[in-house]
Amino acid sequence: MKPFDRKIVLENGREFCGYGFGADREQIGEIVFNTSMVGYQEILSDPSYTDQTVVMTYPLIGNYGTAEEDYETKFPTIGGMVVREYNDTPSNFRYTKTLSEVFEEHGIPGLSGVDTRRLVRMIRDEGSQKVLMTAAVTPLAEALARLRATPLPTDAVARVSCRKRWFSRTANHRFDVVAIDCGIKYNIIRKLNEKGCNVTVVPYDATVEEILAFRPDGLFLSNGPGDPTSAGPVIEAVRRLRGRLPIFGICLGHQVIALSYGARTFKMKFGHRGGNHPVRNLATGRIEITSQNHSFAVDPASLEGTPLHLTHINLLDGTAEGLACPGQRVFSVQYHPESAPGPQDSAYLFDQFIQMMEEHRNA
Repeated sequence: MKPFDRKIVLENGREFCGYGFGADREQIGEIVFNTSMVGYQEILSDPSYTDQTVVMTYPLIGNYGTAEEDYETKFPTIGGMVVREYNDTPSNFRYTKTLSEVFEEHGIPGLSGVDTRRLVRMIRDEGSQKVLMTAAVTPLAEALARLRATPLPTDAVARVSCRKRWFSRTANHRFDVVAIDCGIKYNIIRKLNEKGCNVTVVPYDATVEEILAFRPDGLFLSNGPGDPTSAGPVIEAVRRLRGRLPIFGICLGHQVIALSYGARTFKMKFGHRGGNHPVRNLATGRIEITSQNHSFAVDPASLEGTPLHLTHINLLDGTAEGLACPGQRVFSVQYHPESAPGPQDSAYLFDQFIQMMEEHRNA
C-alpha cells in the first residue's frame, strides 16, 4: 500500500489520513457531511458550500466525472471534499473532465481513502467544527495551532454574490423577476425561465431603488452560504419591499425573510445536507422528499408576534421548513425545490410564485 500523502485534522484533535486528489494545498474550513447518493458535481459547484469541507457518505465518488452543463455556478467555492473511494477513470459519455481535474483547476483540495462512516458519526455526535486539510507529515500540534489561530470567515455572501447585474431571458416571457444573488444556483434560474420569467440577477447589496428600476413582477431571494444575519442589505431590502412585490425565498432567502419580520435564526448542530429529507406540507398533509443544504434554521418559537405562519416542517427533527405571509404575498422554503429529488414533489412552489405575480398584476 502506498503511503498516505494528505490528511485532515479536526478541531477536536482527531486526524484522518488518506490520499490527495485535486489541488495540492492547505485549506481551513468547516467540516460537514452530505448524504446524497448522486450529484457530487452539483454539490461542489453549489455556492452554499463556500469554505466548507464536505464529507460524502456515499462511498464511491468521481465515477461519472463532470459535465459542463451540470454546474450550479461558474466558479466553485467549496472548501474541499473527503470521500471513501475516488474514481479517476469515469464511465460516462457526457463527461468532459474528471473530478480531480475540476478541483485542481479551481484550487480545491480533495482527500480519499478515509473511513467516512466513522468520520460522519463523529460530526453527527459532536457537531460541525473547524478542519484543516494538510500534508500527511504535518505535526498534529502544529495543525491544531493553525486551527486555533484561524477564525472562520463571515463574509461568504459578499464573496459569492455577483458584482454586476446580469440577465437570463426566455422566449415569450410573461413575468419579470429580480433575483437577489446571495449565491444563487443556476437551476433556480432555469426553473424560473421555464415558467416564463425573464430573470434579472442583482448583487446582494442592490438597493431597493435599483431593484424597483427594473419594474419587476416579483422578487426572488436566493440560497447562499453562512450566517443569514450577515446578509444585512438583503434583510433591509425585504423589509422595504414586502407588500409591494410578491417575494419568494429559498434556503438563505427563507431565513432572510424570517429575520426581516423580526424572527430569529440559530445554528444547527450539524445542519441538513442531502437529497432525502422528508418535509410535511401543513396545508395539504402531503410529504415531500426534499434536497437540503443549510447550517442555520428559523426558530419556530420566534414566529409568535409576527405575521408569518409555518407552512412546512421537517419530519426528522421538527425544524421550520416553510413560512408564509399571504396578506403581503411573501412565502419561503428552507429546502431546494429546483433540485427535484422527489423527483418533482416540490415543483408546485414555482407555480405558486407565478400565481402570486399574476394576482399582484391583476390587483
